[in-house]
Amino acid sequence: MISELIKNDFGIEEKEDYSCSEKILYGANGEYDLGLDKESLKMAAGLSGGVCSGKLCGAVSASSMVLAKLFIKDRAHEGDYCKGLINEFVTRFESDMNTTNCIKLKEEFKTEEHGCKAIVLKAAEILDEIVLREQRV
Repeated sequence: MISELIKNDFGIEEKEDYSCSEKILYGANGEYDLGLDKESLKMAAGLSGGVCSGKLCGAVSASSMVLAKLFIKDRAHEGDYCKGLINEFVTRFESDMNTTNCIKLKEEFKTEEHGCKAIVLKAAEILDEIVLREQRV
């Protein structure tokens, strides 16, 4: 479970120093066996800091990448199944955290001691719930 990794400070050590989006994608790669190599995982860096603009939270955008990797067979236009899962994720995240905006999330939840851990943990918990439920179907 990615949420367990985040609770145990995954990606914080000096050698890792992962951003929020990297914690989600790297964690999911190991936990859900996505099969992504190091070069592919580097894509998560572009989602960091609200897609480098302070807008959409990197943990949210990386979670949508994970759901797409797991539940899209070929391409986005193949149907509404994965879109529905991503919409559910975003709706639940926004309901719990009041926004998906990186700057606003940091203002409310980022701490000096733990950084954005609460934000990433919430994304990981919702992602875990959706993935576990859908993999059982």
